[in-house]
Amino acid sequence: MLDRGLYIHIPFCAAKCAYCDFYSLAGNEKTSIQSDYVDALCRSAEIMSSEFSNTVFSSIYVGGGTPSILPFSLLEKLFASLRENFKISEAAEFTVEANPATLTEEKLRAMTEGGVNRLSLGCQSSNDNELRKLSRIHTFSEFCDSFNMARKAGISNISVDLMYGIPLQTTDSLLRSISDIARLSPEHISLYGLRVEPDTKFGRDRTLVLPSDDTQAEMYLSAVRYLAELGYERYEISNFAKDGHYSRHNMRYWECGEYLALGPAAHSFIDSVRYSYDRSINAYISAVREGHMPEYAECTLLTDEDRQEEYIFLSLRLEKGLSLDSFEKKFGSSAKEKLISLAKPYIPKFMVLDSGHLKFTSEGFLVSNTILSELI
Repeated sequence: MLDRGLYIHIPFCAAKCAYCDFYSLAGNEKTSIQSDYVDALCRSAEIMSSEFSNTVFSSIYVGGGTPSILPFSLLEKLFASLRENFKISEAAEFTVEANPATLTEEKLRAMTEGGVNRLSLGCQSSNDNELRKLSRIHTFSEFCDSFNMARKAGISNISVDLMYGIPLQTTDSLLRSISDIARLSPEHISLYGLRVEPDTKFGRDRTLVLPSDDTQAEMYLSAVRYLAELGYERYEISNFAKDGHYSRHNMRYWECGEYLALGPAAHSFIDSVRYSYDRSINAYISAVREGHMPEYAECTLLTDEDRQEEYIFLSLRLEKGLSLDSFEKKFGSSAKEKLISLAKPYIPKFMVLDSGHLKFTSEGFLVSNTILSELI
């Protein structure tokens, strides 16, 4: 049996955050189509079940959008369909993303009864002024209530999302947010730098004021040090865990593992092929109603060069870095020597060679995109 991951996209939100560029429907446009869409996901699972009968899924990730916006009945139906149509490991990591404003005890019961054992809870900041600027629909107090509700429901593995480089934020306010979150003792914290994408509220706001690049660098480095003091190990550029509670599903992405994804705009990686579906919920529903999966919006068979570039790019996101022995086994000694040669100008300030691994320093992570463009 093959070991793979499973991603399910839920493209619904109560409201669109000012920074969000993911495919999702917000407001009234989402309500009438939720049931039809979950039916389509269940039908997708049926269609794909025979093709993946040789697969055991050891990680499941339900993302969005806001999966927790679905009512109890639809969550229950979706989780039952996944278990009916796919072989899921008894020890699988089963994650669902949630927004504090849409989480209820009933929905948490649907999750736990459906096998969910990990919750990714969006917070972004403990400062309500910063939350309002981000167009978040919850306060920090409401976040804490949802966190405690999840604990009471039996979720023993919770990840919390925070952001840095956001409007109104200072290094001190970021560290206060980290301190406030750490008091709840989640097993995992993700810390993402704000990226302003063109087709977002922030991207269209010509008056938007953000912390300077130097301040954002200070924020990141200060946060990394503080999280380490609090017992959170950085294992990936934006991800920190206590006691080895890494995101197993995301590790699959970074270690070039295979995964199946269902839903509009969802991306899969199977048998050296990366493919995705169109960003259209109506097209997705129509196709599966006809008994087949939608046409691919993109489909790429990776060449050896593609695989090498992806291996470098994804491995170097990790704190442990890129194993030179593994790289040589996959791509040959000449490829390894070329990589080391290209990396030398960045050693020791931005990169280090340590125990057979090439990896970024904390300062290197800040400029990693620029360096990676030279390495690949």
